[in-house]
Parts: sequence; structure tokens; C-alpha cells
Amino acid sequence: MQGDGDASAVDSPAFLANLHAGLAQFWGEQMQEMEVLEISTEQAFKVHNDLPLARIKRIMKSDEDVRMISAEAPVLFAKACEMFILELTLRSWAYSEKNKRRTLTKEDIQEAIEKTDVFDFLVEVIQ
Repeated sequence: MQGDGDASAVDSPAFLANLHAGLAQFWGEQMQEMEVLEISTEQAFKVHNDLPLARIKRIMKSDEDVRMISAEAPVLFAKACEMFILELTLRSWAYSEKNKRRTLTKEDIQEAIEKTDVFDFLVEVIQ
């Protein structure tokens, strides 16, 4: 798993072990969900998503290099976005609990982003 690394305060080994265990469980559940997904038609798969496909398609088309978008692309992007949001929330919640709070704050999200290498592309957004 890619790092929970170079931020100013170092997380304890117990916290990191707990976070990694939670993430392993999360991704295991995601894989299991995908393996047993019973979608009989393309339309059924499209309505399975919680994010608005029309908005995702509009965002994709905002790139001037994008000419055509297959029907499956927004559906896959929606699922990828959902998984991204879920992982970021899980990581943020771990920092909220670490600070002995039961409320997720923007500081928890910032800390999760700063301490996760794969979220480096978001660091400028939260500054």
C-alpha cells in the first residue's frame, strides 16, 4: 500500500496498523462487491450508481481533447469516484478518531490528504 508518509507529525505504529487494517478490509469488501455484482443489463448498471452520470459526462466533455464518450465511460468514472470518496472518507475518519472526535472536520480531510502519497495531487487544493 502506498505511503502514509512525509507530514510534520509522525503517526504512531498502532494508528498506522489500524488504518492499514481498515483499508485492507475496505478494499476487500470493494473487490467482493464487484465480483458478485449481478447486473443483467447495461441500464441496470447505469442506475446502480449514486453519482449523476449526466454531470460526470459534462465534466468529461469539458476537456477540449475529448471528442466522443462511450456509454460505459461515465458509469466507470462514477464507480471510480465513489471508491475515491469512500477511501478518502475512511482515512479522514481515522484521523478524526485519532483526535478523539466523533465529527469529521475539514482538518481531518486535510490531514488524510497530506499524509497519503496518492493524494498528493490534492495538496494544492486544500492549501
